[in-house]
Amino acid sequence: MPAPCAGQRERSLSPTLELRAGNAILGLLPDVGGSIAFWRNSDMEFLHPVTDPHLVAQHGRAVAGYPLIPFSNRVAGDRFRFEGVDYHLAPSFAGENCAIHGNGWQRRWRIDMLSDSSATLVLEHVATRDLALQWPFNYRAQLRYDLREAGLSIGLLLENTDIRSQPVGMGFHPYFPRHDGLKLGFAASSVWTNGPDHAPALRVPAEGAWSFAHMRDAGESAIDNCYAGWSGSAFLRWPRREYALTVEAGAALRHLVLFTPPQHPYIGLEPVSNMNDGFNHPDIADNGVRVLAPGEKMEGHIRMTLSRC
Repeated sequence: MPAPCAGQRERSLSPTLELRAGNAILGLLPDVGGSIAFWRNSDMEFLHPVTDPHLVAQHGRAVAGYPLIPFSNRVAGDRFRFEGVDYHLAPSFAGENCAIHGNGWQRRWRIDMLSDSSATLVLEHVATRDLALQWPFNYRAQLRYDLREAGLSIGLLLENTDIRSQPVGMGFHPYFPRHDGLKLGFAASSVWTNGPDHAPALRVPAEGAWSFAHMRDAGESAIDNCYAGWSGSAFLRWPRREYALTVEAGAALRHLVLFTPPQHPYIGLEPVSNMNDGFNHPDIADNGVRVLAPGEKMEGHIRMTLSRC
């Protein structure tokens, strides 16, 4: 039987799952990588849905945030070496020869638990046939969303279900709306500049134009870089809408990827565990890559809290 075309796959996807807490509504797309479709209340959209044609596995659906499992950002050249073995991953970002953001965002997740304001999704990855090119090790991932009227919590869990150890990372990729004079602030010790292949090139202090230690306009410059030594808190403010959002991440997520594409109505602010291309930088002590033995687990937690300003 011939494989279905992209349009047929799109039509086979389930409708958006909605969670509610007071006036807050969270839309989820379990079939599209466990992604968030939207997060809003009666007068403000806190995450901005984006259709990215480079992420072919999202089937043209607009997503406002998605999990990064079992690693964040790029693996340069689609290759890495671990415990003496060379591994090759299938490219997953159209227009670039690279695997990006793991494979959790490419897969359908199963609904494990569901209530009015909470959902737990599960993905069982078994590295057979073509799936081994997405990721060559078996794992089980759990993704939990807890909606409150004044915030959203996201929990990530990754368990090594393989008989071998494996290197992993994790994180979450939300898109925040850039309108109404968005201001951004966070503290980090350093930032990685990028080479021609968008992989990290040089580590420099997070100072001057790289610094967001004092809140400033998120649209002043084009940035697509990974910060290290992140404090674990970031602050967004939409002054003309009188809303503020605090993003806090647990100790496992101490890198922060900032993406501010020019002329686009959103920014990406991604709490993650590993530096970009961390698998190919075992010499960096704080690369954030975690090696899980069989049966071992890794957890990450993100909390977003709303307030009026």
